[in-house]
Amino acid sequence: MGQGRGERMLGRLLAASHLMALEQLPTVVAEHAARAGIDDVLIYVVDLQQSVLRLLGARDSARDFARDEEPELRVDGTLAGRAFQNVQVVTGQSSDGGTRQCWVPILDGTERIGVLRVRLRRDDAEALRDAEDLAGLIALIIVSKGPSSDSFARLVRRHDMTVSAEMQWRLMPPMTFATDRVVIGAALEPAYKLGGDTFDYALAGDIVRLGVYDAMGHDTSAGLTSNLAVAACRNSRVQGAGLTEAGRAIEEVLMEQDSSGRFVTAVLADLDLGTGILTWVNYGHPAPVVIRGGRWVATLDSSPGTPLGTGLGIEPETCREQLEPGDRLLLYTDGIVEARDPEKQEFGLQRFVDFIIRHNADGLPVPETLRRLIAGILEHHAGRLDDDATVLVLEWRGPAPPGSAAERLARL
Repeated sequence: MGQGRGERMLGRLLAASHLMALEQLPTVVAEHAARAGIDDVLIYVVDLQQSVLRLLGARDSARDFARDEEPELRVDGTLAGRAFQNVQVVTGQSSDGGTRQCWVPILDGTERIGVLRVRLRRDDAEALRDAEDLAGLIALIIVSKGPSSDSFARLVRRHDMTVSAEMQWRLMPPMTFATDRVVIGAALEPAYKLGGDTFDYALAGDIVRLGVYDAMGHDTSAGLTSNLAVAACRNSRVQGAGLTEAGRAIEEVLMEQDSSGRFVTAVLADLDLGTGILTWVNYGHPAPVVIRGGRWVATLDSSPGTPLGTGLGIEPETCREQLEPGDRLLLYTDGIVEARDPEKQEFGLQRFVDFIIRHNADGLPVPETLRRLIAGILEHHAGRLDDDATVLVLEWRGPAPPGSAAERLARL
C-alpha cells in the first residue's frame, strides 16, 4: 500500500529538518504542508510564563504577515489559548468563511510547546490527523533546534533575564514529564529573576528521583550554589547512590567550593512506580504534602537534617510512605506559601493545597493546574514576588496496567 499525502509530508519534512535552522522552520513547514492539503500554517510557541503565544517567524522580514496573523495571542481568552490549556484541537471558521481553521496543540510528550494554526482543505478525520501528526513533528524539531537558537530564546522571553535565571533555565529538565504511570509538572517564579530555587527529576527503571532546592539568597551566587547542588546530586545518583549518600555528596561539594557559608535546603525523594512506595529525606525544607481523592491526607513530616553546606553534620531521617493510585505529591519552596499581598497577608499552605485540590476536581491536567497556580500567586502578590516560588507536583497513576507498553500509552 502506498503512502498517503500526510505520511509523505512528514517524511519529507523530517528529511529536510536535518540541515535546517530553527528560523527556517515556518517556511519549510508551510511548503510541505501545502502539498498535503494543509494551508496557511502558523506556529505559535508559549512564553516562559505561559501567558502568551508568540508567532515563530514573526520577526523574519522574508515572510509576509500582513493578513490576519497576530504576532502574539493571549493564553487566556482566545481559541489558541483554549487549545493550549486543554491540550485539545479547537476548530473554528476561517475569516473568509470558507475552509476550516484549526488550532492544534504542539506537544513534546506532555510538554506544551505551543499551538499550530492551520486551514484544512478537507473536512474529514484524516485531514485532522495529518495536522496533529504535523504538530507532533514540529514539536520534535523545536526541541532539537531550540537550544541552539538565540532567536528562539528571545521569542519566548518577554523581559530581560538575570544571569542567575539564565543558569537555572538552562539547567532544569522539562517542566512536564509523563509516562503511563507517572506525571510530573513544575513551575517557578519570578521567571526572569530566579535566584536559588530549582528542581530536578530523573527516571531509572521503575524509580523516579525527585529534588526541590532552595539556596540561600536571591542573587547570582545563590544560582551557583543551587547549580552545584543539582550537579552533585545527579553525579551521585548516576553512580547508584541512595538519597542520604546524595545528600552527603552535595554537602561535600558545597563545603569544598564555597567557604562563604551559603547553604541549600532540599527535599530528595524516590518513588517506586511499581509499588507506590515513596522514600524521602528532608534537609531543612518545607514538608511535602499528599493529596488523595480530593483531600489533603498527609503532611510528610520527618526529622530533618541540617541544610546542605552548613557542615553541621546532622543527617535526616529516611522516611517512607505508601502512595495510592491517583495520589498527588506536592514539593515546594517557602516562596509559594509565604508570598504576601499588599496587606501583608500570606498566600499560605492551606490556600496552596486547596488550589491544587480544586483544579484537580475540575479535571485539569497537572501542567495547566500549575500554570493557573502561579498566575494566582502573582495576582495575590500584585504581580511581583520578593522570593523565589517553586512547586513540583507528581501524580502516581498506579502500577503498570496489563497490556503492552504501546497499548498502555494509547490509553493515555
